[in-house]
Amino acid sequence: MRRRLRVLVSLLLVAGFLATTGCVAVKPWERDLLARRDMAFEPDGLEAKREAHIYFSKEASMPGGSGGGGGCGCN
Repeated sequence: MRRRLRVLVSLLLVAGFLATTGCVAVKPWERDLLARRDMAFEPDGLEAKREAHIYFSKEASMPGGSGGGGGCGCN
């Protein structure tokens, strides 16, 4: 019984800690910094499209691939 209580208290402490650290309010004057191009997940759109095409072309040549093409890059 004592061990269950200790485990329960530990889980509640961990859950409370995780719940308080996840939400961050972004102030209006900080949004301009987050909206910069270099802060994007893919800062260079053309480069991201090129890499996606290469990945698509190469993965299509492997069994179980989700795309079409023969792996030569001529899609």
